[in-house]
Amino acid sequence: MKERHIKTHDGGRLALYSYGTEDAPGERRVVLIGGAFLTALIYRPFSIALSKGLGEGWAVDVYDRRGRGQSTEQPPNYSMATEIADVRTIMDETGARNVMGHSLGGAVALNAAQSFAGTHHQPDKLAVYDAAVNIDGSMDTAWLDGFAESVNRGDVGRALARMKRGMQPGTALARVPEPILAGLMAVVSGTKVNRLFRELMPSGVGELKAAFDAADTPRDFSVLPPGTHFMVGKKSPQFYKVTAARLNRAVPGSTLEVSPKGFHGSVPAAVSELVSDISEYFKR
Repeated sequence: MKERHIKTHDGGRLALYSYGTEDAPGERRVVLIGGAFLTALIYRPFSIALSKGLGEGWAVDVYDRRGRGQSTEQPPNYSMATEIADVRTIMDETGARNVMGHSLGGAVALNAAQSFAGTHHQPDKLAVYDAAVNIDGSMDTAWLDGFAESVNRGDVGRALARMKRGMQPGTALARVPEPILAGLMAVVSGTKVNRLFRELMPSGVGELKAAFDAADTPRDFSVLPPGTHFMVGKKSPQFYKVTAARLNRAVPGSTLEVSPKGFHGSVPAAVSELVSDISEYFKR
């Protein structure tokens, strides 16, 4: 692994980690954009597995988005435009021509590719897994204000409960009464993963609002590269499946793949089935 810090357009800093062949050319480099509340190092097992799956001469570049890991905090005027500019910065630094996004990172990847359409930053290949995009208001965002309020009060259990119910509509978890779920979340908030969530919650408020506040339409993404690959886990919440299907229908020449054993966390968990499928997509 090679670690370095990259200066952003607004004077910030992004921590960048590269795996695989250090001097791989741009057409054999994949920029990985992580999801909400997750640092680049959480994606280390997947990044290593993907670089091995891609083979000799390939590299995977994953960075800490603003407000996490070794990158600087979100600026006061943070928005999706900040995320898009940061993707551009990473592509310029690495020369990468391929992009992959997971969950909210999928929303960043899709918005960036939409913004880059017709320019030299337009990726040659674009893949997203369980992209968290609010298409035609498919995501009920009423929970966001309550989530932000809980974060500001330091009520970790209730904030986790509201986020989990809001991000996984239609699941058994979403049907658990909020007070009960908040109590459960308070108990488990001491685990390593949830301690990390607690540290990243302030930046999570900003990124979730940036991704979900404005509902997109499938037509907005029709300018994506024709080979765009939409992936979703068969065991993932229904929201991600509906979103992927709508985007696939809207983007001419795109493909949709359902990972039979896939769940929402399959990417950071480096599930071998998914690693193989993604490697095959970028190599063909």
